[in-house]
Amino acid sequence: MRIRELYGPSKFGLSIEIFPPKTPEGDAVLFDNLQRLVRFQPGFISCTYGAGGSTRNRTLELCTQIQQRFGVTATAHFTCVGATRDELRDWLRQAYAAGIRNIMALRGDAPAGQEGFAQVEGGLKYANELVELIRAEFPDMGIGVAGYPEKHPEAPDAVIDLDNLRRKVAAGADAVFTQLFYDNDCFYRFREAYERAGITVPLVPGIMPITEFARIKRITSLCKAAIPETLATRLEAVQDDKQAQFEIGVEHAIRQCRDLMENGVPGIHFYVLNRAEACEAILGALDYAPAAS
Repeated sequence: MRIRELYGPSKFGLSIEIFPPKTPEGDAVLFDNLQRLVRFQPGFISCTYGAGGSTRNRTLELCTQIQQRFGVTATAHFTCVGATRDELRDWLRQAYAAGIRNIMALRGDAPAGQEGFAQVEGGLKYANELVELIRAEFPDMGIGVAGYPEKHPEAPDAVIDLDNLRRKVAAGADAVFTQLFYDNDCFYRFREAYERAGITVPLVPGIMPITEFARIKRITSLCKAAIPETLATRLEAVQDDKQAQFEIGVEHAIRQCRDLMENGVPGIHFYVLNRAEACEAILGALDYAPAAS
């Protein structure tokens, strides 16, 4: 199933994002957790592509295993970093031969130790160029791109950031998946600007439940997503109690998701950090049942 087929008037698109583990033991834990999540029948499971393309082969391997083991569509993340156009085309051919029909097209982050993104000779500089390449080489591929309710950290302002997003969609993206956020008002303001800009492909909110406050603080410091003060205060008060952090984080995510669904989002993309517990609890509390296909 292509990304473009997951959303519509009678379809709610649930999707789940994981990352490649570093050990065989990590793979086993991941597959155990995915076994619990596939019962919710996600439209796809996406797998990230490490900084500098460091997991490009593992990403394909895991996407292939996900489709074979669980019968669920996999979406491979794909970036411009550290590769020429020919190398990007070669990876795309490998992905297509492996049965991957959806790509999350991203500019990508610089490898560790490198300050800022650097275009390689013969490579690409922007995500919209990557979307153009995918659409030209494999026109039937489903393509997702990233959107930033609180602005990309490198964008000078929200207007320029939205222009960049519009270019990605114009290049051939089928849907936009947002960076994590913890204040729904940020998403709604972004959605209003998105619609005013004439962007019409589905805008799917990305939710990362807080299960460990210290970990989420590190993540939000990188992507510049704000944690509401009242939520941060509650989590700070239980920073030595992991179970309490989990419960507060899940409770907040349930409220977020319920509100988003009541306000007409086409789906939700969960960043699950390779664990099932929080997502299970949220979907259970929402009485989520997949629509009949």
